[in-house]
Amino acid sequence: MSKSVSGNILKARRPWLAALCLSSLLFLSLAQPTDRPPRRIELSGYAQGTTWHAVYYAADMLVSKNEIDSILLVIDSSLSIYKPYSRISAFNNSRRGIRIDDHFRKVMEKSLDTYRQTNGLFDITVLPLVEAWGFGAKNREQPPDSATVRRLLGCIGSDGLRLKKNKLKKSRRCIRIDVNGIAQGYSVDVVAAFFEKKGIIDYLVEIGGELRVQGKKQPENQSFRIGIEAPPDSGFPDEQPLEKVLVVDSGAVTTSGNYRKYHESNGKKISHLIDPRTGYSVQNELISVTVYARDAITADAYDNALMLMGLDKALSFVESREDMAAFFIYRLPDGNVADTASSRFYRLIQP
Repeated sequence: MSKSVSGNILKARRPWLAALCLSSLLFLSLAQPTDRPPRRIELSGYAQGTTWHAVYYAADMLVSKNEIDSILLVIDSSLSIYKPYSRISAFNNSRRGIRIDDHFRKVMEKSLDTYRQTNGLFDITVLPLVEAWGFGAKNREQPPDSATVRRLLGCIGSDGLRLKKNKLKKSRRCIRIDVNGIAQGYSVDVVAAFFEKKGIIDYLVEIGGELRVQGKKQPENQSFRIGIEAPPDSGFPDEQPLEKVLVVDSGAVTTSGNYRKYHESNGKKISHLIDPRTGYSVQNELISVTVYARDAITADAYDNALMLMGLDKALSFVESREDMAAFFIYRLPDGNVADTASSRFYRLIQP
């Protein structure tokens, strides 16, 4: 927080002298080194229907909990389908589209690019199906029948969206979008950018399990270590809660799994991961996918799409990309659980 400075030298009739004095003071404050070592500053809170956690290292407190809460509240006011006043709610209720803010635009740009890169597997227009299967803002007691699924598929497809600067339009009124599969990663990146703007170079930011790190833990100057938990009921021994530990100095790690959100219907597990091509919950061998990328919005966007691909296609897809790496936990035909990873991901694993 900036402090006001008073005195005759700052009177309006001598603005050049005021500017000179303020510049000199600023130069002196920046030029004088501090001998105080950086300390660990830890913050946490609740936002976006989950918890957030941040750690940074600095001699003084440079970012407060209230500042992070304010950032996340602004993002929620843009992108949360659970807030009736949000911009995304206004778009979903509109006939043809609306003007959107910068947060909304940036998430839309990444969403549409990911839709193209995954041949439609990552599709934010899947909201009507997600709601029909009981995973939206309104609870549904009964799963949809096949006729309902076929009808709703007519509202699905990001090719029905058009983004031009800050105008988002839709070709059909029934198109409604949900960016929960990418918004938390974006939020992590926004908080990380705020830290860096404040001059923080060593930090960890985590929202709902999606995280990004930069630099090292101080004063030990040690790399951050990120644990990948074995999914519950996966078959891994109880004494082995961490499946892998990653050593990371920079980048983002996110995880998607069919064990996170699901319910059962007629003895069958229904995952929140809905295939936009079929309208039904994804059914393949994958249990979870953990993605490493340079930024959290990229990792968060692709982890769900990789789950929908299935193991062989997902592993091939990741190996063809230089901007990400991935770790897969999957179930074998005999019911046992195994794991594998892309070649670049193995380089991150702690020996």
